[in-house]
Amino acid sequence: MSLRCGIIGLPNVGKSTLFNALTIANVPTENYPFCTIDPHVGVVKLPDERLSSLKKVYNPNLVTNSTVEFTDIAGLVKGASKGEGLGNQFLGQIRQVNTIIHVVRCFKDENITHVTGNVDPISDVEIIETELILADIQILEKQYQKTEKLAKSGDKNNQIKFSLISSLLDHCNNGNNARTFTTNNEEIDIIGKLNLLTYKPILYVANVSESDIVNNEISDLNNKLSEYAKKGGNISISLCSKLEQEIAVLPEDEKKIYLKEYKLSDPGLNKLIKSAFNLLDLETFFTAGPKEVRSWTIKKGSTAPFAAGEIHTDFQRGFIKAEVIKYTDLIEHGSEKAVKEAGLAKLQGKEYIVCDGDCIYFHFNV
Repeated sequence: MSLRCGIIGLPNVGKSTLFNALTIANVPTENYPFCTIDPHVGVVKLPDERLSSLKKVYNPNLVTNSTVEFTDIAGLVKGASKGEGLGNQFLGQIRQVNTIIHVVRCFKDENITHVTGNVDPISDVEIIETELILADIQILEKQYQKTEKLAKSGDKNNQIKFSLISSLLDHCNNGNNARTFTTNNEEIDIIGKLNLLTYKPILYVANVSESDIVNNEISDLNNKLSEYAKKGGNISISLCSKLEQEIAVLPEDEKKIYLKEYKLSDPGLNKLIKSAFNLLDLETFFTAGPKEVRSWTIKKGSTAPFAAGEIHTDFQRGFIKAEVIKYTDLIEHGSEKAVKEAGLAKLQGKEYIVCDGDCIYFHFNV
């Protein structure tokens, strides 16, 4: 499964700086709105230290990480849902991603203008979320009109859909996002197909000052955003995008020294990528051998045939069985042979639910 993240935020909050750090690309960062009118897309390796351990076991010709796709979406402004500031174009780009990374300015700097003239993270978040809700209301109103006619024909499925859309429209008209609407499993499928902006998982990124990182301080601005995220059942992390960009371009040996100097165990970017990964309820399985060690991304709860299909559709179509070795067993015993001798390699069928860290060899026939 491809993980696609859209980076959004008001102009001048540090979106493109963060994108530069993630992709080590030189996207221009200008001090005015719409410097990133065309979406910038970058593909980033999903960090996973387990690949290094598997490399030592198999000594493969190639090691391949799962990837995350990031799109730097130009700064949204008030009125975007009505098309202001090329809003329709930007909102369309957000619809194409799996999850939203909302960068929020939590630092003060007189040299960097703020679009509203005042640094207030909650106000900033509400400006954008209001535009997303308004855009969703437009979608729901069209669906309401469409399904109302179909529901009157007596079709039971359309009656259920119409009742759901009517309730969800009322919910959004009251200023609520679609994520906070209570649903059952059947309704989740219906809402998912509407591709509503406020139904997408969201990760708030507090872009803090370098001094906050150096002094290991949590500013009042950061605290406000963190509390706001919790109330909405969302996740927030903090990092300094300017500092992350500086770290990203360093050679690996210098990077370690830099991180140690700032008392950081890991780049904040790794935290961001892993948080987005967890937000979508994803997990990793591995395929491993002398030719290649590779990580693959799937939804938690996926069956073995579905996981096989991530590699190739033929694997899923002709699935016979999966030979599964737990990553921890492999590292503990040092080789596949030793794991098998210990009786820890298992043959699993079509109903097997893949677990995070499974090393799998698929048997298939087409």
